[in-house]
Amino acid sequence: MTPAPAARWLVACDLDQTLIFSRRSFRLPPGVAEPDLVLVERLNGEPAAFMTAPAFAGVAELARRAVLVPVTTRTLGQYRRVDLGVTPPFAVAANGGHVLVDGEPDPGWAAAVAARLRDAAPLAEVLVLAERLATGGWCRLTRVADDLFVYLVAHERDGIPDLAAVTAELAAAGWTVSVQGRKVYFVPATLTKQAALAEVARRAHTDRTAAAGDSLLDAPMLAAADVAVRPAHGELHDRAWDAPNLRVTAAAGILGGAEIVGQLVTVVTDAMAFPAGRPAG
Repeated sequence: MTPAPAARWLVACDLDQTLIFSRRSFRLPPGVAEPDLVLVERLNGEPAAFMTAPAFAGVAELARRAVLVPVTTRTLGQYRRVDLGVTPPFAVAANGGHVLVDGEPDPGWAAAVAARLRDAAPLAEVLVLAERLATGGWCRLTRVADDLFVYLVAHERDGIPDLAAVTAELAAAGWTVSVQGRKVYFVPATLTKQAALAEVARRAHTDRTAAAGDSLLDAPMLAAADVAVRPAHGELHDRAWDAPNLRVTAAAGILGGAEIVGQLVTVVTDAMAFPAGRPAG
């Protein structure tokens, strides 16, 4: 009997505070020396984001062994600043607003997204709410991301006001709220990383999915994956978010990011010995 082929894995990774980290988000324990770093992003010519050297090498290994898909809430322009050392065939930007194929946005997906967004309150109305919330001196700037959603950036994380009332108001309008570090995101509920990732999986003809992320916007993607990993920090960690398929890193910050990459490499490497449809690891 001919053995069944090994499962073909799609590995979906959030970027900020999952794979890549600014210096202010390293979260190194007291007394722990800074690891060997690889610079993966510059902003206005200055270093902006890093990975550990082992994590950077692990990303290359993932790209060799699986369909690696960066999945980010960053705008298209912000995503293009990041250099992971590989050229993924697919990527997801703007929280699912863009599916990139060989680095270019797919117009068919953009049209599907535009139709889906009609189910939520108009962006202009949400921007008015965001600008109202931004008063009081806590907010450094308010931005519209690729004409899809809104985010605010606080001067300091602790300065963000209570968002309970705003969250309820936006939920009634078909929008969600996510707080990631100093950023507050207002995103249409129908604009999801998971929907875009499902489209990528269909096109890539993958059998199984592993996913990693740290925020509430990553939760549907993690819940739908065969194997999910989140770091011991961030919005999901603060909420003690859990799922049957979930693994949580022992370390936080950039060391947790390196741990995530190592776990994902182990998942897809161990799976090479297992035929599709059977458990790996």
